[in-house]
Amino acid sequence: MTSFFSGLLSHRTAARRASVATVLAVGAVVSLTACGKVIQIGDSSDPSTPAPAPVTSSAVPSTAAPTQGGAGNSALQVVDSTAQDAGLNGTGGTVVGAAVQETPPKWVQLSAVTSPDLAAPHLININQAALYRFDGDSAGSGGSNCNDACATKWPPVIIKEGGNVYLAGVNPKEVAAIRRADGKVQVTVGGRPVYRFSGDSGAGDLNGQGVDGKWFAVGPAGQKAVR
Repeated sequence: MTSFFSGLLSHRTAARRASVATVLAVGAVVSLTACGKVIQIGDSSDPSTPAPAPVTSSAVPSTAAPTQGGAGNSALQVVDSTAQDAGLNGTGGTVVGAAVQETPPKWVQLSAVTSPDLAAPHLININQAALYRFDGDSAGSGGSNCNDACATKWPPVIIKEGGNVYLAGVNPKEVAAIRRADGKVQVTVGGRPVYRFSGDSGAGDLNGQGVDGKWFAVGPAGQKAVR
């Protein structure tokens, strides 16, 4: 009996260690390391484009400002726990509703929840604002088709290079990021760019659900969250 419980404890300890922070950078080239996965920023989303040599998790993120079109390398860290667990307070700089996200947040949080208005699991940010996906985007394309006026109405979930993405109820393997046309870094889930809706002003609002038949709350694997 003692050996059984010892084996079970050892298994749980290993599982806990396996859920530590996953390191990634924005882009398309994946390198598996002891600490997780590292992805370099690429100049092209075309998988046939030769990839630069992968970096390791010990690499120091570049402090150089990115240029439009995706040049430059930096890393995001995806953490399989909440910002509160990391001892953080506040919002990391994430704004609410129609407010313009002029400066990318230092960190963001994605949490999977259900609500009275939507029983299917869907994502919210640190402000409890619903997050959305756009049917006009293609999963895994490496880009967003919501820019200019569209991005004003549907602000992309952006993050500062070198920042942390904290998770609650989301598999770290589903989380990555893309370089937008304006050079900013946008979080993706299940390969799909993630957005807020400027028409949501309060926690739990889902005013963007079903708009134009193309915008839907995003699930924890990037799927549509519908009733």
